[in-house]
Amino acid sequence: MAKMHLVIGNRNYSSWSFRPWIAMRQAGLDFTDEVIPLDRRDTRKRILAHSGAGRVPVLHHGTLALWESLAIIEYVAETFPEAGLWPEAKAARAMARVAAAEMHAGFSALRNACPMNMRRTPSRFAVDQAVKADVRRIEALWAACRAAHGKRGPFLFGTFSAADAMFAPVVNRLHVYGFRVGAATRDYMQAMMALPAWQEWEQAARAEPWVIAHEDF
Repeated sequence: MAKMHLVIGNRNYSSWSFRPWIAMRQAGLDFTDEVIPLDRRDTRKRILAHSGAGRVPVLHHGTLALWESLAIIEYVAETFPEAGLWPEAKAARAMARVAAAEMHAGFSALRNACPMNMRRTPSRFAVDQAVKADVRRIEALWAACRAAHGKRGPFLFGTFSAADAMFAPVVNRLHVYGFRVGAATRDYMQAMMALPAWQEWEQAARAEPWVIAHEDF
């Protein structure tokens, strides 16, 4: 079988790239990656060479090219079922997909106000009520997942899953922008940030030379 190749944006800022990358790495899948720096003169041209959508990430697998984070995760989970990226139990799997889809489509206030930034020194940041409402909903959703299906481990559905991958950039945001969250939320965040795949991504992000000024505050 052909080796997978994942095209991503800057590790420091590219939240959508982080999602499939951490899912694939934490699952132990064999793939290579390639960084295309964002917000540069040649960025769009370089990305268009991989996808007509003009966005990263893009997964190449043989002749197949996929250019959307959740679709990439779904494809990988289907192609490598032994990776266990979705919970095995039907009810847990359904709830995990709901949580992942809510993340995919929602929380725009938080995402717009607080860009992912792996290098940011954690400190409090003034946000409006819409952002606070997003954070409250995220905490409630995580608590519901944990209460229903997360008793056998520290992640949303016990063991690490695609749902955790989808929320990985949110964990970074809550941490580096100094949000006040409950103890259960903080415990989950610590478990995520302790993952070997998280540590690998963060170390590489800190070593990157590129700075996007309007996302670095």
